[in-house]
Amino acid sequence: MGLKYREPSVCQWLKGHVPREAVRPVILEALARRLHRPVTHAEAGFPPPSQRSNTCPSMVDGLVDLGRHDMDPSRRGIVGAGLFSVALTVPNWPDVLGRMEAVQSGRALRMGSAEVDMVVAMTERLSELDDQFGGRHARPMAAAFLVNTVAPYLRAEAPESVRKAMLSATADLCYLTGYMAVDEGHHGLAQQYYLKALQLAGAAEDHLTYCTTLRGMSVQAVDLGHGRTALRLGDAAAAAAPQAGPRMRAFLAGQQAHAAASTGDRGRALTHLRDAETAMEKAESRSKPFGSYDPSALNYHLGQVCYELGDIAGSVSALERSDQLRYDVFRRTRVRYRAMLAERQLEIGHLEAACHTWNLALDDYPLVQSGRTDQRMAAMCRRIRPHLRQHAARDLYERARTVVPARLLARQP
Repeated sequence: MGLKYREPSVCQWLKGHVPREAVRPVILEALARRLHRPVTHAEAGFPPPSQRSNTCPSMVDGLVDLGRHDMDPSRRGIVGAGLFSVALTVPNWPDVLGRMEAVQSGRALRMGSAEVDMVVAMTERLSELDDQFGGRHARPMAAAFLVNTVAPYLRAEAPESVRKAMLSATADLCYLTGYMAVDEGHHGLAQQYYLKALQLAGAAEDHLTYCTTLRGMSVQAVDLGHGRTALRLGDAAAAAAPQAGPRMRAFLAGQQAHAAASTGDRGRALTHLRDAETAMEKAESRSKPFGSYDPSALNYHLGQVCYELGDIAGSVSALERSDQLRYDVFRRTRVRYRAMLAERQLEIGHLEAACHTWNLALDDYPLVQSGRTDQRMAAMCRRIRPHLRQHAARDLYERARTVVPARLLARQP
């Protein structure tokens, strides 16, 4: 039976009376059609739907709310203020597998494989922009795309195979957007995107994106100094990928090695590192824009394991090999890791080599908009100041003053 509501009911709603739960989706649909954009329960002032976790309305609403706040310049500082949580509850694969109900149908929109292909292609382009220019400008575009284009597709009519393909594509996009939030230092926000990616990947029965996201969460944790949390997440990623191919095994084992080394577990770190090296030897050419692994990344992990275990010279050698093997398209990574290499060269007393490497990082730095590269440049300026009597250090510092923003030059430890 159809629902009919007249002006008195609307007046009651405007006075603060919340309509019955069964009616709320109808109201949201009417508002969405009039405004030509998704409208969530929170925006309309309704409480969250009292449904089982991971059902479609609540998941899509959460995705829209998260993305809309992130793409709004007036709120980005607020959503970015969330803190990284080591106590975050991460759903296990059996908990998210297939838990999303059938997509809520919307007669105004249908979805086919062409729409899925478009989301996949857009995610690849955003990933390329992030690699080359950093995430500062790409993340608002990703958030806007999630809200305005992808979320309505998740409510559209579609065959089951197409629906799952769209869920998988959306999970990939959420993972990438979370990674870009990490790049800006918005770690609480990144965790929210990562959790959405896990939920969507589980609903899509997409093992690859689920494991890639857990691994990304492990990378975030170890970089913030939470070694045990990083190891737990890295181990969970590996455990959830029993049928992974050799490149994926290397991808996961390399991160497990870094996380184990950060806890001081030398034996476990070296075992995982050998597993990564063995798997890489079996791997074929890289095929995905992210979630892939190559010899440069493996040498980076070797460098991190060496450094965590106290072998700074070994770390320098591994990072030098990583830099030589890195693809040119990964400009942001090149700036960040060259700066890291220079810091370690300085630690072992190789001042001129460090200055040379920092100069290489400065070559690309103006083209990159990234919080993590900004942090490395600020660290460079702090570390080089005690050596300004040396010709190489003085020249580097003078060049930095023309390239690095003044706010970073003045930043104190």
